[in-house]
Amino acid sequence: MTNSAKPASSGKPAYPYPCALVFGVPGAGKGTQGEILTKVPGFFHLSSGVIFRKLDPQSEEGRIVREYSARGDLAPDDVTIKIFLNWLESQRAADRFRPREQLLLLDGIPRNIHQCEILEKYIDVKLLLHFVCYDEEAMIARIRRRAVLENRTDDANESVTRKRFEVYHKATAPVLDYYKDVVKEVDCAKIQADVLSQSLDYLVPILKENFPRDC
Repeated sequence: MTNSAKPASSGKPAYPYPCALVFGVPGAGKGTQGEILTKVPGFFHLSSGVIFRKLDPQSEEGRIVREYSARGDLAPDDVTIKIFLNWLESQRAADRFRPREQLLLLDGIPRNIHQCEILEKYIDVKLLLHFVCYDEEAMIARIRRRAVLENRTDDANESVTRKRFEVYHKATAPVLDYYKDVVKEVDCAKIQADVLSQSLDYLVPILKENFPRDC
């Protein structure tokens, strides 16, 4: 993996972008922490789940994603990567994502080893924050509450939720070994403030190293 992205020229993307992965089982609180962190200067949070839910359901991509999500399966890699890159570059073009100033926080991607391999030329993974879960039943209960509170229809079916956990352990968990040299664990059962504090302990040194500021 290479060092941090250099300034873009002629408006072209300066791949690979320095990034950190926010990783863990469904319901581990990745999205919640990502939303908090993106309000901190220097971080830009991207959630594949949020992007997927914003897709036009009448579009071809929206139809494919909805079909797979309804079963608790992962969308095809080519579709996932295309959606991810299109959305990320639209944010960069709109100056909402500034890769020379912000550490990219990825939540929900990559979700398998093949996606890791495809993304090698686009992202430089400096850190993987693993939100460790010791009680998956508590996570399933959390997802049920989220379905009601946030009107998340994709979380409403418990059998689909349990299928998502199966897919996670089979396809997604191996990503931890792929990035084993940069994995740091965070106990997601703690209160949100503790999770945030521990996450920042790991993230801030990465931010300082890759985005040094003049005194």
